[in-house]
Amino acid sequence: MEKPWKCVDCGKGFSYPSLLEIHRRAHTGEKPWKCEDCGKGFNYPSELEIHRRSHTGEKPFACPVCGKGFTKSSALVTHQRVHTGERPFQCPSCGKRFKQSSELSVHRRVHTGERPFVCAVCGKGFTQSSTRVAHQRVHTEERPFGCAACGKRFRRPANLSAHRQVHTGHRLLACSECGEEFAQSSSLLKHQRAHGQGKPLGCT
Repeated sequence: MEKPWKCVDCGKGFSYPSLLEIHRRAHTGEKPWKCEDCGKGFNYPSELEIHRRSHTGEKPFACPVCGKGFTKSSALVTHQRVHTGERPFQCPSCGKRFKQSSELSVHRRVHTGERPFVCAVCGKGFTQSSTRVAHQRVHTEERPFGCAACGKRFRRPANLSAHRQVHTGHRLLACSECGEEFAQSSSLLKHQRAHGQGKPLGCT
């Protein structure tokens, strides 16, 4: 099909002027569909409709197995792989499989060595944006995750989750040698090293 409508910025052609208009927003950054609640902008009205559900709490797509609800159908499809065990995205280098294409994209950086997310302070590179964000708190000393029970604050949500077990007494990680349980993997690892060195920790 002929594509006579050309983008003046990159030369890409389109069959209809309406498609060109949508494409041009990639260059201008324009997002004409605005959320009335928070002001966030979107390229398409369908994106705005999905976003609004984050304010209303509406989750119209329910899992038929467990009943968990989702704001969009694609999230439900991804979730259902938890039940089916399906991992359709395979790494061409090592064969490892993933539930989501985004997980595969991150994994492939293990093979390529690519670390596209760089800390602006020290220049250290990371495979994921979220890891870089967490790292930068080392420089800013920001601790946004607070414990509701004691007020202690943490840089990462995982650290907060591990800390909460101190209050609940619920320990999830058991030593395969003696059965002693630990709240954090680092504590379990230290304990298991003692077994390996022939210095058990007085397991009960």
